[in-house]
Amino acid sequence: MKTIAYVSALICLAGVLDESRVLAEELVWAADAEGGAPYTFPDPRNPAHIIGFEVDLANALAARMGRNARFVQNQWDGLVPGLERGEYDVVINGLEITPERAEKISFSNPYFYSTLTITRRIDDDRVQRAEDLRGLRVGVLKVTFAERYVHNLGNVTIRSYDGQVQPFIDLALNRLDAVVMDTPIALYYATGPQVKNIEIPAARMTFGIGIRKSDLVLLHQINAALESMKRDGMLRKIYSDWGIYNAATAQAFADPEPVSNDNASRYRDYLDAIRTEHTFKDRLGQYKQYLPLLLQGAMVTLEISALSMVIAIGLGLLMAVLRVFGPSMIAWPVIAFIEVIRGTPLLIQLFIIFYGLPSVGIRFSPLWAAVIGLGINYAAYEAENYRAGIQSIPHGQLDAALALGLTRIQTIRKIVLPQAVRLVIPPVTNDFIALLKDSSLVSVITMVELTKMYGQLAATNYDYIGIGLLTAAIYFVLGLPIARLSRLLEARLAYMKV
Repeated sequence: MKTIAYVSALICLAGVLDESRVLAEELVWAADAEGGAPYTFPDPRNPAHIIGFEVDLANALAARMGRNARFVQNQWDGLVPGLERGEYDVVINGLEITPERAEKISFSNPYFYSTLTITRRIDDDRVQRAEDLRGLRVGVLKVTFAERYVHNLGNVTIRSYDGQVQPFIDLALNRLDAVVMDTPIALYYATGPQVKNIEIPAARMTFGIGIRKSDLVLLHQINAALESMKRDGMLRKIYSDWGIYNAATAQAFADPEPVSNDNASRYRDYLDAIRTEHTFKDRLGQYKQYLPLLLQGAMVTLEISALSMVIAIGLGLLMAVLRVFGPSMIAWPVIAFIEVIRGTPLLIQLFIIFYGLPSVGIRFSPLWAAVIGLGINYAAYEAENYRAGIQSIPHGQLDAALALGLTRIQTIRKIVLPQAVRLVIPPVTNDFIALLKDSSLVSVITMVELTKMYGQLAATNYDYIGIGLLTAAIYFVLGLPIARLSRLLEARLAYMKV
């Protein structure tokens, strides 16, 4: 028996060591798949599959390093904070090398060089060069080289966007006079006969892989792999397949061969996928394909919302009781906490919990950071709901209970709270439905819930209406049983009261 136990222990130990070895061989990289083509985005033909030239780059880079690449989704604004927090090894998502970013993280040697491109309507010839943008309405992506470049031109009405699709939609609707984007983005999103692209060769930027400053060995390995891929033409092949190889990159790579994208198979396949005319039946087939992904996001939304509401109800009830019945030295801190939470944005609270607290040694997984953030935020509102319910109970009932010999705690538990809870069921139900929708904010801490999944699919397929209606229907189905359950509970409690 001892021998068997000993062998079993060795097998278990080997399994643990093997698992650790597998995990150590991973190169975990992050990007925002909602950013769109050609960087990292859902495949239009198979949205469950993430593709893009940076996906190919990450896979090839990991292979050169003897690792397996694993993708982690994160909101663009949270990519660098997530890297600093240790959620992944590197960021590969068109991350421009800037002095501001270089103060926080290290960058690999540049892996791609891009210019900027102006896109205008074909029937509007006011813009022929960058200087002609002055006095016009121009769309750009937030916190990008394009935004800084246009701002430095002066006298330009700048409208900044989170995604790549929306500026081109606004251009088509005459809400903008021009759009300035990275040239690869313009190649993929400004392709119709209604627009004209004007490249700005002098406006150049470099993209690098973001790495934590402490990961010096990883930085050296990545630079060595990139240099190897430059020398043997792997980087050129990846860029040519996606139709984005350019003179700026070729010059930086010291590539003597003529710049050509004649074999841009991935680029042509993308254009074929998005330009294909779809019948109503085809659209229904697409929505059927998207439904499992949206339902997967809906399950994340429901899980976060349910757990958060449990915290909100419990903590909110406790704070309401302490505020109404507790001594001043307890009630005033509770009041201050409630007002601070209600007076600050939920998004800021999520950033502090997920990215700020690790600096003082407190770390939560993305799921629990989302649950705790939403739970605490809504607890402040639930506390006010319960306070209103408690204070609506006639004070004479408390006096009568105390006169009958009940203690103060018994009076609160058996007389006040049952009636208060019955009164606040409708507002608590409304808050739960609101929490379902506010859960969309957790995408900033690497959670892919229903709204984030919708954004990824819509940005890839240019279908904000159809997929949007499907997403809205899922939210409605999630919230409807809650409202129905609330009415049943109200009726039952009213019957019990009678």
